[in-house]
Amino acid sequence: MVRRLLVTDDALIIRELIKDAAMAAGWQIAGEAGNGQEAIERYRDLGPDAVTLDLVMPEYGGLHALRGIVDHDPDAKVLVVSALEQTTVLKQAFTLGAFDFIVKPFDKKTLVQTLDQMVPAAV
Repeated sequence: MVRRLLVTDDALIIRELIKDAAMAAGWQIAGEAGNGQEAIERYRDLGPDAVTLDLVMPEYGGLHALRGIVDHDPDAKVLVVSALEQTTVLKQAFTLGAFDFIVKPFDKKTLVQTLDQMVPAAV
């Protein structure tokens, strides 16, 4: 079974870095989103196995997206990938259902290992 990933970040370069690392590790990119509302809509439309999610984005941020995604699918696998290291916001993200958090700039190996922990490859 191919694992499908929704990549959410307002910065195109970050989306490209995440996509490249994930695809090299055998993930399929289900889609992309540039803000939180778009992430919710894409999640509902595409039904990916996992989501990477930036917290700080224009219009609708990551916490908005996390709420909407988890409301739609309480079992959603969401990895926060953000430069924001504010303890209060991170606590909110984990309370809302985030699986883990990686700080930007990130190491591709760490990103892939965390994605693989979230959604292990089928044997």
